[in-house]
Amino acid sequence: MELILQDIGKQFNRQWIFNGINFHIHSNTSTAIIGNNGTGKSTLIQLLYNFQTQSKGTITYLLNQQEITNEDVSRHISFVAPYLELPEEFTLNELIQFHFKLRSKNNLFEIQTLLNEVHLIENENKFIKHFSSGMKQKLKLILAFCSASDLLLLDEPCSNLDEESIQWFRQCIQKIKGSKTIVIASNMREEYDFCEQQLDIRNFISKK
Repeated sequence: MELILQDIGKQFNRQWIFNGINFHIHSNTSTAIIGNNGTGKSTLIQLLYNFQTQSKGTITYLLNQQEITNEDVSRHISFVAPYLELPEEFTLNELIQFHFKLRSKNNLFEIQTLLNEVHLIENENKFIKHFSSGMKQKLKLILAFCSASDLLLLDEPCSNLDEESIQWFRQCIQKIKGSKTIVIASNMREEYDFCEQQLDIRNFISKK
């Protein structure tokens, strides 16, 4: 999927968080949105997901050179963020089954293999409400990696992960690079140093 950002700005309480972003993200490339905490990285990636609406400007989504409407774009996207909640009344197995009733699987990963790699396989009958924050984050990543999507949006993807799990994340990313468009919002280099281009949001912070 290709994204074209034209004069994007976001305003809260009459103050511009960022303004005047013009940026082109080509299909099947990886892009990092970087900047200090509080500079609007999460806000921008939420705009790309239609989780929030920009105050000005336009975001154009193109798939095979055909424009996708905002109403349809979400079904082409996988989104992972530490603040997104999982349905806690499900067990791990139930959640996986429910998720893939709504989303198609890709053929790049086997779910059981990934669950085993991050030591979740023995928790298949455990309720999500009893998972640690790290276990939940790994599960969100697995669901995103295994879903058929054209755009993968990751906001601080290694939040609550230990060093072993961070290396697992990087290995998974290397496996899918070039097969879909990836956008990562982060200020930790180990989360984005493999990206082909960067958008430094500090260049668009309002000085007023």
